[in-house]
Amino acid sequence: MTTPERHDEYRTHRIPSLRQSSTDKEAIRQNIRHDADLGLRIPDRYRHDWELFADWCTAADHRLIPASPDTLAVFLHEHPAAVATQRRRLSAINTVHTRHGYAAPGRTETVRRHLDATRVQRHDRLAQLLLQRAVELPTEGWSSGLFGRRDALLLILATTGMSFVDITRLRRRDITVDGDALVVRTRVGERFRLAPNPETGDSPAVEVYRRWAAIQAFLDQYPGTHLLRQHLTDPIEIIADPVDAERARQPLLCPIDRWGHLPHAQSMTPQSVSVLVRAHLFGRAPMRRALPVPPQDDTAAPVEPDVILDSGYYDRGITARRRDHETLEDLTDVFDEIEQRADALLDELLAVLEGSQICS
Repeated sequence: MTTPERHDEYRTHRIPSLRQSSTDKEAIRQNIRHDADLGLRIPDRYRHDWELFADWCTAADHRLIPASPDTLAVFLHEHPAAVATQRRRLSAINTVHTRHGYAAPGRTETVRRHLDATRVQRHDRLAQLLLQRAVELPTEGWSSGLFGRRDALLLILATTGMSFVDITRLRRRDITVDGDALVVRTRVGERFRLAPNPETGDSPAVEVYRRWAAIQAFLDQYPGTHLLRQHLTDPIEIIADPVDAERARQPLLCPIDRWGHLPHAQSMTPQSVSVLVRAHLFGRAPMRRALPVPPQDDTAAPVEPDVILDSGYYDRGITARRRDHETLEDLTDVFDEIEQRADALLDELLAVLEGSQICS
């Protein structure tokens, strides 16, 4: 924690003296010049709070902009104040970031937990319930195991408190296993570490993630719903190859249609994530029963039985074709006679029409 002496030190380093009016004006000019060098435009109403944060970043050797959520959390921890004061500081820092094209570091769960103790307690109770729901979901069977593995990871991620939008933006490269802990990093740089249970030493978050990662690894090698169905019914060990750059950019969580198809390039929507989390939380999630899967041998193409023909089969065929040829031999003459009669009838009809015209 920054002591008052250290605070005075880095304030003096940036602003030598605040007691004399001329020195104060010179310090303001220096800050404005420093912000101009960085290309920053600070609104007047946010300048005091921004300068406090900028001075602390300079003294503590932290990056000023874009600042990470962890940096902002440490800043708030080392500068205790009333909640209203801390919110004003966050507004200043967030506004400067967003006006210059950066994500607001103060709109993260890490920072919110430093401002609202009631929120922390409520979230911790909710996280325990979500974790319990996650470990109860099925992991095998078709298609219950497929939906169960994905939804379990979704609930685990929801225990961190990150927004549903951040969950849908996660890519396969954003989640890793560090020892016995699961580490998740969001697009804005917020980092979550899901450690094992301190009492039992179990790490349900890691197990849940590995089950879903096994599905993705299987599809990397054997794309297709049919093979995946067999795998979930009778799982086999998969040796996952290192994820290449293209697969690392794939969404971590993707939608699943009723046939069990997973579009790798499509991410879930925040609305669908919200609906699923609430449904599992209140016990209203759709019940997906494990459907029977035919054995692999039964799904092969049917083999036609061998047919043994008797010795007279071909002789009977030849006799039938000869008989038909003799019967239809005069058919051409019959067609010629019909054509001649049709022509004669047509000539008679034309003669009748011409005669009726002359009489009229």
